[in-house]
Amino acid sequence: MTQPIADSIDTISPAAGPSGQLAHPDAIGHLERLQRKMYRVGEHTWCFVGNGLSNQTFVQGPEGIIAIDTGESVEEMRSALNELRMHTDAPIVACIYTHFHYVAGTTALLDETSGAGLQIYGHAGIAANLERFGGEVAPRSARGMVHQFGIALPDGGDDGLLHCGLGLFYRNPAHAPFTPGHMPAQHLFDEPTTLRIAGLNVRVTPAPSDATDSVTLWFPDLKLCVNNLVWPSLFNIYAIRGEEYRDPRILLNGIDEIYDYQPEHLVCTHGPPLSGDEVGPAILDFRDAIQFIWDQTVRGANKGLTLSELTQAVQLPERFKRTYFTRQFYGLVEHHVRQIHSGLFGWLDEDESHLFPLPDQQRYERLIDGFGGRTNVLVQAQQALQNKDWRWALELATWLVRTPEVDDSDRQILASALRGVAQHTTSTNVRNWCLTRALELEGQLDLSRFRTHRFSAGEVLAAPPTRFIPVLRVLLDPAAAEGLEEELAWHFPGGNRAGLKVRGCVAVATDGADASLSIGLSHETWAQILGAKLKLSDAIEQGLVSIQGPPERIKRFFAAFEHPALS
Repeated sequence: MTQPIADSIDTISPAAGPSGQLAHPDAIGHLERLQRKMYRVGEHTWCFVGNGLSNQTFVQGPEGIIAIDTGESVEEMRSALNELRMHTDAPIVACIYTHFHYVAGTTALLDETSGAGLQIYGHAGIAANLERFGGEVAPRSARGMVHQFGIALPDGGDDGLLHCGLGLFYRNPAHAPFTPGHMPAQHLFDEPTTLRIAGLNVRVTPAPSDATDSVTLWFPDLKLCVNNLVWPSLFNIYAIRGEEYRDPRILLNGIDEIYDYQPEHLVCTHGPPLSGDEVGPAILDFRDAIQFIWDQTVRGANKGLTLSELTQAVQLPERFKRTYFTRQFYGLVEHHVRQIHSGLFGWLDEDESHLFPLPDQQRYERLIDGFGGRTNVLVQAQQALQNKDWRWALELATWLVRTPEVDDSDRQILASALRGVAQHTTSTNVRNWCLTRALELEGQLDLSRFRTHRFSAGEVLAAPPTRFIPVLRVLLDPAAAEGLEEELAWHFPGGNRAGLKVRGCVAVATDGADASLSIGLSHETWAQILGAKLKLSDAIEQGLVSIQGPPERIKRFFAAFEHPALS
């Protein structure tokens, strides 16, 4: 490998942001690109940046306006519409979703339509992705979102939220209470197709990106491309919040298609639009950076480099510093390298010590002993902090915090190391993650609620009554279920039924037809129970839940699940 070794943690001194946030100067400079602004793109398009994490885009055709993406709440979309009405009073006739992330403000469009009804277009996979996000992995996903997007960070001061890399914030606080207003698409597609919308031809192509249901929209009459691929920073092959593998080879296909269109105007779901001569070079740099990371990771793996060696060897060449589209303002190359290796080859990187590692606590205790005890490790960690040797400080402090003898001084030194990283990286993902963890270590944030499976009554009511019954599978405690062989059915009004069959250590979803135990209840009561607002035992006593079968067996069944209202 011939590329120069670089560091994801810069040696440059941090600067102060507009609200006193300490951060890398380049990360502060990126703020300018994310500011709230309605951009005019050619003669027929408006793109609203800075309203939320994503843009809202409006394309005017002969028959009216197409709204593209509706943000994360009704309030967010209404704000965009208010801005649009400063430029045009043409009616909204259609809506297109680029992917499932930004589809929650659609009902705000209903007051803007011409009366002919809102035509909504989207990928056929949107519904499944919306359902997947709130299911079995909800606690881990929510915790990752809090860390990556700095949701729990203060508004200002050293640790204040600066921005989220792709937008100013995950949700604009001015839009609270964030009313959900998603409307499913009536017109679905999952393969390339050309549509006639608002009097315009629209070429729609599935283009998996950070979502499997992403699409690219090409308006040939306007020489306009709207997409979810070319971002205002290096693409996030790995999301630090935790996501499924995003294969760069698939990304490249979608980016190549955009380049082949030779658009005069390029609008993405994030960041400012581009027009004219700057479009083509930006697309090429963006796609070549992604290919470089993939190619060189594979090249190094074929040579036998371990993950540690790969993350040092694979660094973007100087060419990619000339545009913000390939700067590491969101994620980091070294993390993308790890994700590519894991996606292609799994967790083993051929480092012998990774084959059968000691459990972390045992390993850290032995390392501490080998360094001459906790005091020696603490002294070396403090020295590493003074030397701004952030990686070594993180490792040493982690040994201390992850062993039983941990005390407040150990937590504080790890928090200090995390702050050092946060203030010296261009990556806002990493800054937000490190500051969130530092504040939790110091007891200033309590994130314990994100380490248990919590259902909100609202989300249960918004879904079919049987939706979350299969999710209980991942709440089964094998120790509590030992020896349990039982099937129970849920019966809801209208003939809705679902079941779970517990076979000792697993719970298997069934239709409940052969269950020997059952409960009958309303959707509303079930939402209150899952939302931990009403105990199942109290609901039975109040007559809100009817049971069929011996009460002791039903009690034993529900006691096997880790949920405060069930056991």
